[in-house]
Amino acid sequence: MDFSFTDEQSMLRDTVASYLADNYAFDARRAAIKSEAGWRPEVWKAFAEELGILGAPFSEELGGLGGGPVENMVVMEEFGKALVVEPYMGTVVIGGGFLKHSGHGAAADLIEKIIAGDAIFAFAYAEPQARYTWQDLKTTATKDGTGYVINGQKAVVIGAPWATHLIVTARTGGGQRDAQGVSVFLVDKNAKGVTTRDYPTVDGQRASEVTFENVSVGVDALIGPEGAGLPLVEKVMDEAIAATCAEACGVLRRLQEGTVEYTRTRKQFGVPISSFQVLQHRMVDMFIQLEQSISMTYMATIRLSEEAHARAQAISAAKVQIGKACRFVGQNAVQLHGGMAITDEMAIGHYFKRATMIEGAFGSTDHHLARYEALSFGKAA
Repeated sequence: MDFSFTDEQSMLRDTVASYLADNYAFDARRAAIKSEAGWRPEVWKAFAEELGILGAPFSEELGGLGGGPVENMVVMEEFGKALVVEPYMGTVVIGGGFLKHSGHGAAADLIEKIIAGDAIFAFAYAEPQARYTWQDLKTTATKDGTGYVINGQKAVVIGAPWATHLIVTARTGGGQRDAQGVSVFLVDKNAKGVTTRDYPTVDGQRASEVTFENVSVGVDALIGPEGAGLPLVEKVMDEAIAATCAEACGVLRRLQEGTVEYTRTRKQFGVPISSFQVLQHRMVDMFIQLEQSISMTYMATIRLSEEAHARAQAISAAKVQIGKACRFVGQNAVQLHGGMAITDEMAIGHYFKRATMIEGAFGSTDHHLARYEALSFGKAA
């Protein structure tokens, strides 16, 4: 496979990296996540107006930069290096993904608002009983006249405190875990009957528990075919997992580089601890995990255009490697830094928290190992 980047993709990387270096220092981020808002709207505005990166994966016909999953990968890797909390994943990757893949009637208008920074999306899919099974749904959408009435509860909806729109999975037919009967809806967050309980997450994000109580939506709120939305969900979620893997590569790079730099300055017995061969071996292993993660992420991102079975296989393989690397690199970074690594004042602890959360995002290592096995050998996951 050709892993080289085009000039435009390299320019995109340089643009994002340069902006974050100037405007997203660790102390500024730390202050932002401790603030009442939990993010910086002015940064989001800059992403839209100064950098134009909110249009990176959209076609030029929609007002974007003409990119796709590779552009998302480039942006998310740089975001991982800076621990960006602004909702690019929920809005551009997931929200934009549902809109452009579904052929929704309002897709062009909503994507234009995404690119302008005026629309922010959060994906309300997770339910307490479901774990990582997208079709395990207790939330229902019942037909009512020309529309639907949604009832249910969604857990850990990342980015919901900042969202203007929610994308909601709900059951319109079938049993609780059936593949058929899954539908996807676009819901205004301020719609009557939508209530949220907002809270910070351990890695600096913001999330909500979202309750839908007799929320009425029109038929135009339906994204994709009624009752047959699971393939669309799986496609968008595979793209989200690939983008998360890219973010992880940025996080892992900072963990590995930060550890190497620290061991060169920390002295024991009068010499830098980087001179100890056993620690050199450990840091080499960290570097190998990083490089393997980058290669697997690139491969999975390229294979997003393949048919569903091959796409899912590549995505789960990459997520398994990312999960193992996040645990190995993160834990070794903390151990080599000592106890101070997990203090709030040190950046390394924040990277470790994000790496830990990524390991379980959109399916844990064990889940994706089982999924890969099922896809490879035809076993039930």
